[in-house]
Amino acid sequence: MKKLVIFDLDGTLLNTLGDLAAACNYLMERHGYPTHPLDRYRYLVGNGINKLIERALPAGEDSPERAAALRPEFIARYREHLWEHSRPYPGIETLLKTLCRQGILLAVASNKYHEGTVALVQHFFPRVPFAAVFGQREGIPVKPDPAVVHQILSATKVPAGQALYAGDSDVDMRTAAHAGVESVGVCWGFRPRAELEASGADHLAETPQDILPIALS
Repeated sequence: MKKLVIFDLDGTLLNTLGDLAAACNYLMERHGYPTHPLDRYRYLVGNGINKLIERALPAGEDSPERAAALRPEFIARYREHLWEHSRPYPGIETLLKTLCRQGILLAVASNKYHEGTVALVQHFFPRVPFAAVFGQREGIPVKPDPAVVHQILSATKVPAGQALYAGDSDVDMRTAAHAGVESVGVCWGFRPRAELEASGADHLAETPQDILPIALS
């Protein structure tokens, strides 16, 4: 049985696509740039706020420097609408409570900025005793760098071999591999099943309840 399950946030625990898309389209429109349809954002998110903005910007404007300059405006807008459209995926809360009852520790590792990550987890899962909740922080590289997973393993004192990492994208599967942690790709998230398979997921879960036997094995 695993001692720890680490979850990605966006596309894994929560469907946040609508609020992320709305904030980014607001930013694009405010500066006279083209906006994007909701479904396009499935492929723009996943590597942090700066990369989301950079990917959304039109050719010629899509530099890391321009994205960094626009970041404060994005966060200001997004902070006001954090959970306007965002919701937990069906079955997630039941899974989290079941894992807790089994004595398994829970953690969140997200590329979303740390303040937003913590706020969303506290809002939607106030009764779930997460052992660690980390978003993107100054000086800590974003996933797929394994730094955040290493921090969680250190904080919980759980060896990599006794942990499971659940996420919805190639970024998550590579993060788990880099950290030496078993991975489960969730098929209800932002990215297609084929991406999870191609990126080397150790397991695939069609529903949240499919994670339970993996964690208990």
